[in-house]
Amino acid sequence: MTSAAETPVSSGSKLQSNQDFQHTLNNDPLTQSQGVYVTVHGHFYQPPRENPYLDAIERQPSAAPFHDWNERIHWECYRPNAFARVLNDRNELVGIVNNYEYMSFNIGPTLMSWLERYDMEVYERILEADAKSSQRLHGHGNAIAQVYNHIIMPLANERDKHTQIRWGKEDFKSRFGRDPEGIWLAETAVDYATLQALVDEDIRFIVLAPSQAQRCRPLGTQDDSQPQWHEVGGSQIDPTRPYRCYLKPSLSIASSPLSSTNVTNSDKTEGLPYIDIFFYDGPISRDMGFSDVVYNSHHFAGRVGAAVRGDHRPAQLISVATDGETFGHHKKGTEKTLAYAFIDEFPRHGWTVTNFAHYLSLNPPSWEVELKSITAWSCAHGVDRWQDDCGCGGEGGVWHQQWRRPLRNALNWLRDQLIEVYEECGSKLFRDPWLARDEYIQVLRDRSPANVTRFLSQHQTHKLTATEQIDALRLLEMQRHALFMFTSCGWFFEEISRPEGTQILRYASRALELAGDVAGIQLEKGFLKHLGLAPSNVEQFKHGAEIYRQLVLTAQIGFKQVASHYAITSLFNNHNNAPAVQNGDEHLKAYQKRVYCYTAHELDYQMQRMGALSMAVGQLKLVSEITWESENLVFAVLHLGGWDFHCCIQPFTGRRDYTHLKEKLFASLQRASAAHAILVMTQLLGDEAFSLQNLFAEERHRIMRLLSQETLTRLDQLYTQAYRENYGVIMAFHRDELEVPQELQVAAEIALSYRCMMTLKSLDQDIAEPQLSWNHILELEAIATEAKNLRCQLNIPEGKQILEQLIVRSLGQLLHDANGSFGTDIQRLEKLIDVGYQLNLGISLEKSQELYFSCLHHHIIPLCLSNFNNPAEANQCSQLLKLGQKLAVDVSMILKKLA
Repeated sequence: MTSAAETPVSSGSKLQSNQDFQHTLNNDPLTQSQGVYVTVHGHFYQPPRENPYLDAIERQPSAAPFHDWNERIHWECYRPNAFARVLNDRNELVGIVNNYEYMSFNIGPTLMSWLERYDMEVYERILEADAKSSQRLHGHGNAIAQVYNHIIMPLANERDKHTQIRWGKEDFKSRFGRDPEGIWLAETAVDYATLQALVDEDIRFIVLAPSQAQRCRPLGTQDDSQPQWHEVGGSQIDPTRPYRCYLKPSLSIASSPLSSTNVTNSDKTEGLPYIDIFFYDGPISRDMGFSDVVYNSHHFAGRVGAAVRGDHRPAQLISVATDGETFGHHKKGTEKTLAYAFIDEFPRHGWTVTNFAHYLSLNPPSWEVELKSITAWSCAHGVDRWQDDCGCGGEGGVWHQQWRRPLRNALNWLRDQLIEVYEECGSKLFRDPWLARDEYIQVLRDRSPANVTRFLSQHQTHKLTATEQIDALRLLEMQRHALFMFTSCGWFFEEISRPEGTQILRYASRALELAGDVAGIQLEKGFLKHLGLAPSNVEQFKHGAEIYRQLVLTAQIGFKQVASHYAITSLFNNHNNAPAVQNGDEHLKAYQKRVYCYTAHELDYQMQRMGALSMAVGQLKLVSEITWESENLVFAVLHLGGWDFHCCIQPFTGRRDYTHLKEKLFASLQRASAAHAILVMTQLLGDEAFSLQNLFAEERHRIMRLLSQETLTRLDQLYTQAYRENYGVIMAFHRDELEVPQELQVAAEIALSYRCMMTLKSLDQDIAEPQLSWNHILELEAIATEAKNLRCQLNIPEGKQILEQLIVRSLGQLLHDANGSFGTDIQRLEKLIDVGYQLNLGISLEKSQELYFSCLHHHIIPLCLSNFNNPAEANQCSQLLKLGQKLAVDVSMILKKLA
């Protein structure tokens, strides 16, 4: 038994004998409460990271080499859990397990929205997992909902509590096709007012930490006697059973559940509303997060087994809960531990893998619980981590969290001001403004014009004009950002100026701006006054108001910034390939392009060059896909060469004015003077100018790479020349085991990387041509040998991606045509895999493995068995199976049968 996450499975043995699965109906633990049940719950969540003006996540350098933290964690956690590998002792793939099919989980709506856009394959695996678990567990799927954007519920007002639950439920239902039975509370933060809201919204159960319980007792008997309470406030509650929590009038947010320890008539529970609660096993859950127990499935099962009660009770549940990102992100490779535990270790012990809803259906609560007044799983001081300088999140440093209370006060003040704006303006547009907000989740899931129009017609007080429609959407977006500004991550750590704190202030800024657009009200000054009381630990910022000025105001984006972005990038785009769209208002042919959450209708465009200067002038109509706001603008952009751009924007004032402006601008270009052209642009379009620095980061980086490409290519060629001229010298140094001068070694690495990259690009183009592709592969092999001899490390991330994609494409084509002659194709593919390793680029064959494995049992093995008696066909099938070995897939059993 290995100690790594890759716990082996013997390729010659069954994971579980058939006898283990043979139960009579009366003894089936899936239908009768019997034996030990195990639930592993993963709380998968990422905060909303989108720029509130672009509705997109911008590049986050700290997540390198990935684009942003969502993407990084996706490849380390979310995807590996959808395709968790079970390996044998030769490190070969024996099985692929969708962990979501066996674990209880919640995935935050903001994360699910991102997954839906970024990786539809993984997104659909998650939905499929819930459907399969529901079939296996008699209608009780593994997924539970989450309060929408992870706000601390006890600190929210009553209306926000209900909206968070309703949005979470509706988002869940639109994805999984069913109502959620349970819901995950952000940080498991709870009070009795939150429980009341959950009951009002038909939530059946929640999951809490054992430290959140105060006392418990068996449920009352039929003779109306009330058992005595057991104090469990020190995390002593038994987590192997569910509990019923009654909402008694004496239990409120303002009073302790233990205001009276005497059993009185108020203890009677008949007819009272209630919610069921599971408490996860605290010690095991902590070990999962902070020890090495999840690096080995045998050890993990042993740790779970230690919690099994030996008191002969008919059934018990061992449930653990932790951040889902533990499996693969925080602890690399541990998704394999889970996979093997689910399909082998747990069943081998006779334990039933289940979820909370299924266990509750078999084993309703026989005990009652009362909770501490206000608690959470990550703060020992109630919920002070999100409102006070309690020390939690300080990570043992010298920094304080005195900013937390002023930040909370500032946002509460702003929320209350926005409520007044919303009710005053919204009542003129919506029959019930707060119902409209609750149902706005339907628009967040589908922003198509038809759906938005349908939503507005359902809620409008009268047929809204175009301007009123815009105001209605502005008000709803204002409320969305008012909710997002309370996302819990803003308070979680030690400093207000961290990205999490800055992000919630950006949401506040956008809400302020929208309130001003609709009502003309200016709330920013009052908001900054409150923020000024939030002291920063960073001298540069001093307090929250200065953070707002330096990090939030500078990130605001309006129509002019979007137009300048479009104008500058237009110099590098091919307009001939843009789709033509007939503009109904202007009766002009327009080119349409999406710029983040804006639709750009290019109504006119003309570009001229004069020497090193390039000028483009155009008319552009921008429409926000979120608020339907639009502006008709004129732009002029001058490229002076290199990194220098000068762009001006002004409103469109009519066709004649625009034609006159365009003539003057292009006339100024004829003098071939940059200074004169800029002077005319300033005279006609104003002093405000935009440059490359004003572009949104993604496009700025793309253009920087384009502008650098010619220089880099020239440098690559110079290094190649230096390498060729000094090849003998470099070899002499290596022959005599002397250190190669840095200049020559760098030249060799750059030259070989450049040559490798060019060859890979040629191979990508010629992959369908057998002879050409063979020649390219042989050239790559020669490069790999040369790099090895000279101890050169090739640094070409783009080449790694090209090679991985080529292997997947070639394998897919081969498997698709696997009924014909494919021997040569297999040899070429094997050679391509070999050269990928020889180049030492760190290629991953995971997707190729998944593709091969998905065809193994339903296509490859039947094909091989059907051709068993045909020597020629059997030889090709043998090659196909050996390709599986090359991909580290266990095909030993079928190879033995063919042999």
